[in-house]
Amino acid sequence: MAKRPEIHQNWPANFSPTHPSSPMSVSSPTAAISASELQVLRQFLEDYADTLDAQDLEHWPDYFTEDALYQVISRENHEAGLLHATMHCDGLGMIRDRAQATRECTVYEPRYLRHFLHGLRVLSRSAQGLETRCNFLVIESTSDEEPRVLLVGQYLDTVVHTEQGMRFKKRLCVYDNYRIYNSLVFPV
Repeated sequence: MAKRPEIHQNWPANFSPTHPSSPMSVSSPTAAISASELQVLRQFLEDYADTLDAQDLEHWPDYFTEDALYQVISRENHEAGLLHATMHCDGLGMIRDRAQATRECTVYEPRYLRHFLHGLRVLSRSAQGLETRCNFLVIESTSDEEPRVLLVGQYLDTVVHTEQGMRFKKRLCVYDNYRIYNSLVFPV
């Protein structure tokens, strides 16, 4: 039986996945924070996803700071620097309005969402908070159709520590989809 080749055999000689001067370096989830803080961050992100999966819109705004920016935006628009977002909330007041309008005013077919998170990376740490990136996949189920991919993309976040715990100062949900098939009712 032939020996299995090393996965990294074709990497450039100066490649190091954790060394910041490497031309192909990738961020390490432990580079900027301790293992215990990373676990708290992971739990925060999973609690957020669970809140949305439970359609607990009344508690969704609790994850944001007063001056938070929340956007669901296509990768195409984000990379081009365009401001048009599918969902845009500038400040906690708009986030609360979005939650209330979704619950009380919007007419939509009943649906259920399941969020899957993977590949959390801490990109940097500064006085402004933690800059993070995490892949997401959101599956949507309605009563009369097979479940389907609603969105796939990356969260680009600024997470800050407050007296109440971790909060999003900025949450950009940058989706890779060419289009959203039906409608985007709930936050991502």
